[in-house]
Amino acid sequence: MKRAATEFVPLSTATLYILLSLAGEERHGYGIMLEVARQSEGQYKLGPGTLYDNLQKLIERRLVEPVGERAGDEDPRRRYYRISLLGKAVLSAEVERLEGVVREAKVRLQPAKPRRA
Repeated sequence: MKRAATEFVPLSTATLYILLSLAGEERHGYGIMLEVARQSEGQYKLGPGTLYDNLQKLIERRLVEPVGERAGDEDPRRRYYRISLLGKAVLSAEVERLEGVVREAKVRLQPAKPRRA
């Protein structure tokens, strides 16, 4: 599955945050938007159009699964979503890729050592 997962990376910012928001628990659309805002400390705002377009693509690619409504939810129209096993593998592959980018950036941003004459 790891090889299949790497075929999806790199992820767009919206896709990364949606998968990350679902990694901990099932959420409905508005809950995903709130979690993305929390995780990004308000730096990334996910609008409804972007959210639902991306969710549809993620469902088609089998990275996210619709759960439907939850018993006891105050609004029966809410649809819940969860990350699939493939979605978790893709998120993990993206995190690995980003860690490599950060490692390389840290090396490149080190102050240059003076050359000896």
